[in-house]
Amino acid sequence: MKQSIAYITLVVRNYDEAIAFYTGALGFALLEDTALGGGKRWVRVAPRGASETALLLAQADDDTQRARIGDQTGGRVGFFLHTDDFDRDHAAMIARGVRFLEAPRREAYGTVAVFEDLYGNRWDLLEPAA
Repeated sequence: MKQSIAYITLVVRNYDEAIAFYTGALGFALLEDTALGGGKRWVRVAPRGASETALLLAQADDDTQRARIGDQTGGRVGFFLHTDDFDRDHAAMIARGVRFLEAPRREAYGTVAVFEDLYGNRWDLLEPAA
C-alpha cells in the first residue's frame, strides 16, 4: 500500500493576497482556484515541479481561525521548502522581497535559512546534503 500527504492546510487572511505571495514571491504554481459558494474557494498551490504535496490555502472565516494566521506552529519552523540549488533560490527570493530571519548556514544535513511568509509562518529553505 502506498500513501502520501496530499495537502496541508494553511489558514490565510485573504485568498488573493495569499495566491499573490505564494506564486509571486515564492514562485509556486497555482494548481487550482475553484469557487465553492458562500465566498469559499478551493485553492491549491505548490512549488513548481512538486508531484505529491500541495498547500491548501484556507481563508479564515471566524475569530478563532483568524487568531491562528501566522502562528499555526507556535513560532516554530513548520514548513520545509527543499531546493536543488540553495544559492539560486535564496537570491531569487530575496529579490522578490522574501524576508529571511537569518543568514544561510551550512549544517550536516544541508544548507538552510529560515524565512517568513507574508503572515509570519516560519519556513526553512533547505538544500539537503548529498
